[in-house]
Amino acid sequence: MRAEHIAVIGDGGWGTALARLLVGKGHAVRLWGAFPDYIETMRERRENVKFLPGVALPDGLELTGDMAAAVAGADLVVMAVPVQFMRGVLRGLVRCYRAGGGQARCLSLRGGTPIVSVAKGIENRTLLRATQVITDVLGRVPVVALSGPSHAEEVARGLPATVTAASREAALARRAQELFMTERFRVYTTRDVVGVELGGAVKNVVAIAAGICDGLGLGDNAKAALLTRGLAEMMRLGVALGARRDTFAGLAGIGDLITTCTSPYGRNRSVGIQIARGRTLREVVGGMEMVAEGVRTTLSVRALARRHRVEMPITEEVYRVLFRGKDPRLAVRDLMQRAAKDEAG
Repeated sequence: MRAEHIAVIGDGGWGTALARLLVGKGHAVRLWGAFPDYIETMRERRENVKFLPGVALPDGLELTGDMAAAVAGADLVVMAVPVQFMRGVLRGLVRCYRAGGGQARCLSLRGGTPIVSVAKGIENRTLLRATQVITDVLGRVPVVALSGPSHAEEVARGLPATVTAASREAALARRAQELFMTERFRVYTTRDVVGVELGGAVKNVVAIAAGICDGLGLGDNAKAALLTRGLAEMMRLGVALGARRDTFAGLAGIGDLITTCTSPYGRNRSVGIQIARGRTLREVVGGMEMVAEGVRTTLSVRALARRHRVEMPITEEVYRVLFRGKDPRLAVRDLMQRAAKDEAG
């Protein structure tokens, strides 16, 4: 395929790993970060010392703290910003004016420039998924959600990973597939954007519960049950919101759930472990460089479940532990002592 100009917005671990991957395929890539001083540090050291230590940045990767410069002439934009910060970044990313019909037209991007979202979460105030936040700010732009079991630490080191590119436009999903796919990074396609994005969001909530399970030393049986019932919650909410049930049996569902709930790289699992060991949420989050999306997403998922009258007991208990100070041991007890029922429910 021809070389393209790509802007990667967000210099966290995942944005950096994808920028490296795209440079390796011969594309011209600009990586934008919110803090110019840190961008300068990355430029000097050719390493993302905070978010992807020990991984060299390729010489061909351009680093910038200037949003307009990052997106100028871009054929495609990768949004690698956490969902809770995405709206603000999008507003600052482009100079927009209000046109007829209330649509936002972007002066720094060519019309029809595709946006690939790699964020996993749900915005708190609006309960919108990442691609919905993008179109809410930018208007009707082509969007793709790229998600699946893909820790940045492994992808950046060339370890095999497989993800899904989701778009309602099949041709756009195939374009993303071709753009990102390598001999070490396999990409499938789907049109189920809702399912792919909800899988990526809800699995982070379940991962906090998995960390609590590990932190309390509850064993393999409990962990297996937690993942299985967490998947059931994910599926119930997804179907209620229009997703395909079989999407959650795929990479963006159970695949990402397994990785997030078992890997030592999992930030959300780490939050759960520390909470189970007696630290407060404020202490845990205050000591983290990277964002654990599941913390804020717990609020959004719980709100969506209540809005759509979907039963999500694991999510509810994670919410009570994180935001109501409930003892994790009592949360486990209450989950185990719920009324008996048929598994299919």
